Amino acid sequence: MACDNRRVKAIGAVGTADMELSGIRIVDAHIHQWDPFTTPRVFSGTAKLLRALPLPIDLAKRVAPRRDREFTGDPTAFSRPYLPADYRADAGAEPIDTIVHIEVGWVGKDALAEADETAWVARLPFGGDHPELGAILGYADPAAPDFAALLDAHLAAAPMVRGIRSHAAHHPDPDVRPYTDHPGALATKEFLNGFGELAERDLSFEAWVYSHAIPDVTALAERYPEVPIVLNHLATPAGIFGPIGKHTGTDPSKRRALFLRWRDDLSALAERPNVVAKVSGLMMPVLGHPVPPRGTATPVPVLVDRIHPLIEHAIDAFGADRLIWGSNFPVDKPITTITGSIEAVAASITGHGGGQAELAHIFRDTARRVYRIGNAGA
Repeated sequence: MACDNRRVKAIGAVGTADMELSGIRIVDAHIHQWDPFTTPRVFSGTAKLLRALPLPIDLAKRVAPRRDREFTGDPTAFSRPYLPADYRADAGAEPIDTIVHIEVGWVGKDALAEADETAWVARLPFGGDHPELGAILGYADPAAPDFAALLDAHLAAAPMVRGIRSHAAHHPDPDVRPYTDHPGALATKEFLNGFGELAERDLSFEAWVYSHAIPDVTALAERYPEVPIVLNHLATPAGIFGPIGKHTGTDPSKRRALFLRWRDDLSALAERPNVVAKVSGLMMPVLGHPVPPRGTATPVPVLVDRIHPLIEHAIDAFGADRLIWGSNFPVDKPITTITGSIEAVAASITGHGGGQAELAHIFRDTARRVYRIGNAGA
């Protein structure tokens, strides 16, 4: 995806990135918190089963559907709680001051049930020895008839709600894990009619799609220029680093074609000024990363070699002041550590000519602006 001299430059930038990051207090703008035993999650049943039997986690991994195995890489994190103390332990000595929580698989029969997740997150013991909670992005589906009521319930549950995410990720390969049953979720009449409720409440939208659906995000941003849209995970080009599913990323020519389509579609999306993009989720196993043995991490230079063409193009398309870093922990944990994520992303930025100003935008300033962090009453 890039010529050899650019690859060597990016890998050699790891030490430079460490120096340039010095003094930047980081916002981790994409983490998940959950407890599958005390809160209702889509994976609570599996977690409780593993605790009750208990089955060896590797056996559970082998019997899971292929698309779940390839998406999670290692189901360990989903089988237990992940709470502020767990995040703090994973963050180690990294200077992370603030986190942003993104909804994750809350279920309930009531139409407003997902607001309970927002209330639950707001009560978690952030601050003190842990990073501060800077913003919450809850779940809501603009196509649902109770969408407006759910938005109001989220806002009533916590003043730091800044927007919502809906489940729109669908892949044409049936063995790549979907998060909605139907393609084109962002383009339905019901979704588009409901979406304007976000503008009325000054809320943003977290758009997580697989990369082939980037044009749907572009069309949405064009129709609703007054709504800030945050593209999650640079649109998750599944299989770009290796084979996934039945026929995705199975050879270098397919991966090259995937990259070129992603590149062109991302450039078109970046022309919409109401869109920013998250440099997050680039270590999700579904991108085709080989999963290292549990308890180990992919070496940072190897990660840089894989991800730097994506980050370089994102910088060229959006500019550093429209990019946001997030660890996507614990989902990315099978591939890397939080430190590894920071170092690999930072090295890719400095390897592309970025300095402390660009790093400050991506690791702090853009997130603080987009999510109005520090403005609790907004």
